[in-house]
Amino acid sequence: MPMQLDQLLEEIHELERAVAEKVQQTKKELTYEIAHGRAVFGEDVRRRHRAMAKRAWRTIRESSFLTIATAPVIYALLIPISMLDLFVSVYQWICFPVYRVPRVARREYVVVDRQSLAYLNVIEKVNCVYCGYCNGVLAFAREVASRTEQYWCPIKHARRAKGCHNRTCLFCEFGDAEGYAENLQDLRKQFRDLEPPSKTGTQNGTSIANIRRTSRPL
Repeated sequence: MPMQLDQLLEEIHELERAVAEKVQQTKKELTYEIAHGRAVFGEDVRRRHRAMAKRAWRTIRESSFLTIATAPVIYALLIPISMLDLFVSVYQWICFPVYRVPRVARREYVVVDRQSLAYLNVIEKVNCVYCGYCNGVLAFAREVASRTEQYWCPIKHARRAKGCHNRTCLFCEFGDAEGYAENLQDLRKQFRDLEPPSKTGTQNGTSIANIRRTSRPL
């Protein structure tokens, strides 16, 4: 079982690397590159983008009345999501060092950059800023929550739940009391996969292979 988990995590990271390479290839095909954290297009591409921009009034005219009427409801979510952003950030900065859990790099999840695209009008740019921020905060909060769950309750659910985070594969089986008692402290230290490749040899003298989690009859 431990070796299978090692292989599973390695496969996950390999897929992530493959996706990253594919994204880089797509960037080259779309003739832009990243400089100082921003996407840079050639002058010819920017000129073509500006020519394709739709007027803001056309965006409004092409939207249904109900779509426009529900806009305040959508944007009202900015308040609770901003509060979530604040509280999750404060929480991890205070608590994670106490737990010795690696902090989540918020900037890797909250990415707001699509407003720089010249083919978007002002309404579309505002929408993209809003979506980028809100989805980024939710992804950031999810990662903080996944590391918190690994520290406080690393137990799988009895029934399959959709959308489980990828750290769930490390957790103890539901009903495995012996495995939980035996491996809880080791599981609380198992963040080796979050370190740079050069440092993934060991963490706190343990490795994922050291966690002996065999399923026992319920």
